[in-house]
Amino acid sequence: MISINHLTVSYGGFTLLNDISFHVSEKDKIGLVGKNGAGKSTVLKLICNLQSPTSGKIDVPADCNIGYLPQIMEHSKGKTVIEETMTAFSHIYELEAELARIGEALAERDDYESKEYGRMIVRMNDINDILGMYRNESPMAAAEKTLVGLGFRKEDFDRPTETFSQGWNMRIELAKILLRKPDVLLLDEPTNHLDIESIQWFEDYLKIYKGSIVLISHDRKFLDNVTNRTVEIMLGKIYDYKVPYSKYLELRKERIEQQKAAYENQQRMIEKNEEFIERFRYKPTKSNQVQSRIKALERLERIEIDEQDNSSINVKFPPAPRSGDIVFEAKDLRVGYGSKVVFDNADITIKRGEKVALVGRNGEGKTTLMRVVTGELAPFSGTYRSGHNVNIGYYAQNQEDILDKNDTVYDTLDKIAVGDIRTKLRDILGAFLFRGEDIDKKVAVLSGGERARLAMAKLMLHPYNLLALDEPTNHMDIRSKDILKSALQKYDGTLLIVSHDRDFLDGLVDKVYEFRGGRVKEHLGGIADFLERLKIESLHELEKSIPDLPSAGPEKKNKPVAEQRRRQNADRNADKKLKNKIAALEKNIARLEAEISGLEQRLSAPEEGDDIMGMTQKYLELKNELDRDMDLWASSAD
Repeated sequence: MISINHLTVSYGGFTLLNDISFHVSEKDKIGLVGKNGAGKSTVLKLICNLQSPTSGKIDVPADCNIGYLPQIMEHSKGKTVIEETMTAFSHIYELEAELARIGEALAERDDYESKEYGRMIVRMNDINDILGMYRNESPMAAAEKTLVGLGFRKEDFDRPTETFSQGWNMRIELAKILLRKPDVLLLDEPTNHLDIESIQWFEDYLKIYKGSIVLISHDRKFLDNVTNRTVEIMLGKIYDYKVPYSKYLELRKERIEQQKAAYENQQRMIEKNEEFIERFRYKPTKSNQVQSRIKALERLERIEIDEQDNSSINVKFPPAPRSGDIVFEAKDLRVGYGSKVVFDNADITIKRGEKVALVGRNGEGKTTLMRVVTGELAPFSGTYRSGHNVNIGYYAQNQEDILDKNDTVYDTLDKIAVGDIRTKLRDILGAFLFRGEDIDKKVAVLSGGERARLAMAKLMLHPYNLLALDEPTNHMDIRSKDILKSALQKYDGTLLIVSHDRDFLDGLVDKVYEFRGGRVKEHLGGIADFLERLKIESLHELEKSIPDLPSAGPEKKNKPVAEQRRRQNADRNADKKLKNKIAALEKNIARLEAEISGLEQRLSAPEEGDDIMGMTQKYLELKNELDRDMDLWASSAD
């Protein structure tokens, strides 16, 4: 589908991508991985023709539709959420208008054998094929379903887009791209502004997506669940593995080990041959053997070990000064903005040395609590206090607004550093991979990952005993996240962290506060304990309602025995009917899925004489029936 051929991208004397080639085939789901600055985003821009290579070329078919979601984008204003989302269907309305014009033109013609008439028939069929993908669901219903899946509430639909944050506007752009159903999705860190529930919905969507995907993400679990191929960019070269991310790590390790073993064996062989040549170079009886070995060494294809980029952040937080036993405590906390209450009746206690995670949907109050803890926001009611000698280091989510874009990397630290630490600024920046000329870069030109690292470096300037980190790993590459996690595990102070990254939290925190439905609930233990206790597989199920357990107590004594038996029999009959209904639905769903799968195979490779239009209509009818049965099954199973 898309061919990248001998592509090189250079800036001045620096080569970012060096003669790379790979192919994006239909239904490929590629994870594009590598360190921040390796050139991943550049590859997506090159495919979209937003940037030109120094040499090489990219072949994209003329009829290939591409949906591109960049990390940073301009957002539309002046429309409501639903109005802006519905602009995704503008091409459908244009096609419907064209179809009407063709229909009117054909009705007025009688030159059925002419080439022009034939071309109009072909175009009409092409348009019908495209529209067929959208006819099983109304555009408005599809838009609403997608927006809800990405975390919007229905009451948000009529709000102007400019009243939402950049992260929520990114979700609107993502919804528009998904609704257009492009042939290829190019997604640059799409989960950075999604909460756990939305990530799960998006993950499920991409699993069944019919087109190709090229995905940049630093979420290991997301990559494993979505992709079937991993393309690594390292030091300007690419390495292509036909497996998901975790398997790629294993194969890459094996490849490097095999290369090293083969290289060492070859070096020993070369050394022995060179010793033989030197030893017998001037001995006439050995001259033929010497010459033979010299020629063999000249012809030998030397094994090279692939160069690896082993640079990574090397973080060690300063020792934390001792605080009081209670770091933060709140009773009956009621917090919100203006007239809106975000959460109520919250009891929160954070003790010295604890590592605490705040989890839940976006908008439920995690960042709001952070602002209360750091003193940026006063609650509506309730009591709260910070403990004795608590010194807070706060990493806010909105680094775009907090860092001064006109400062250089070095100036960002130099402006706030005091005392002896000023002599160590270059060392601190070096630990976060800002070396040489990097420290003179303006903040405005830094990537998202670089800004995240710079903001984290600011926390090294003072010995804080409470680190309050709000989504600190957004934009960080996987290796940097692992090293930051290790540093936080060794940190001897108190940690309060908001994150939707389960892998990052696992093994790091020992207490969880769950934000849901205006309430805050404490769970002792780590993320794994929390999930096991709730009998759920992943954090996205936090928002799903947990049914009340039946009472374990005895029936009231004054209730007649006959009435109890009657109700028990009625309950049993209702349960039996429900089970029979679910079984019948599951049987019909299996039949529909089999028929749909068969039609998909026939439509993908039709034979001569096949009624394509009839098959397409049948396919859409089956899909509608399957959707109805799936909705009934879901509501019955709840």
